[in-house]
Parts: sequence; structure tokens; C-alpha cells
Amino acid sequence: MSETITAPKPHTEQRTKRQPPYNVILLDDDDHTYEYVIRMLQELFAHPFETAYLMAVEVDTSGRVIVLTTTKEHAELKCDQIHAFGADPLSSHGCAGSMSAVIEPAV
Repeated sequence: MSETITAPKPHTEQRTKRQPPYNVILLDDDDHTYEYVIRMLQELFAHPFETAYLMAVEVDTSGRVIVLTTTKEHAELKCDQIHAFGADPLSSHGCAGSMSAVIEPAV
């Protein structure tokens, strides 16, 4: 019985191609309270209270805040969740809907 000996194949490193990251950006408005923003960030993104509070301050003062950086598909899902979160029951402005958010490529 004759065996054929083959040379080992050279090890080639396989690299997983990463998807480019996207930012989920919460946009400011005058209709939602800090309590609403903090609760939304805690529920949808699992941010601790302190982080959610600082993000609420930033969106209020600068008009926008990055709440998550992730893949495009996940960013789209989170943006949709923000848009579906509902009205702010504590708002004195008669808030009828959710806050706005957009996704943008992270640079």
C-alpha cells in the first residue's frame, strides 16, 4: 500500500470584512422632557442614568447627540425604535409623537 504525502497548505489568514460604522443621532426638539429622553435612552440603549442624563443635556444644548455607533442595519433598527417610542406624557407642549433621529456614517 502506497501513501501519497502532500505538502501542508500554507496558512492564509482570513480577514473578516467589517461593515462601516454608523452613528445613531438623536435630534433636539422643544416637545420632550428630560425625563422622557432619559427613560428612552435607558430602555432602548441600556444606557445608565448618568450617561442618559449627559446625553439629554447634550441634545438640549447642541441640538444633537450620538447615542450609539454600530452597523448600518442595527443603527436603522435603533432609529426606528426611537421614532416608535411614543409621545411624552409629561410634556406641557402637547407632545403628540416621538423624538426624531437620523443615522450617519461614522467618520
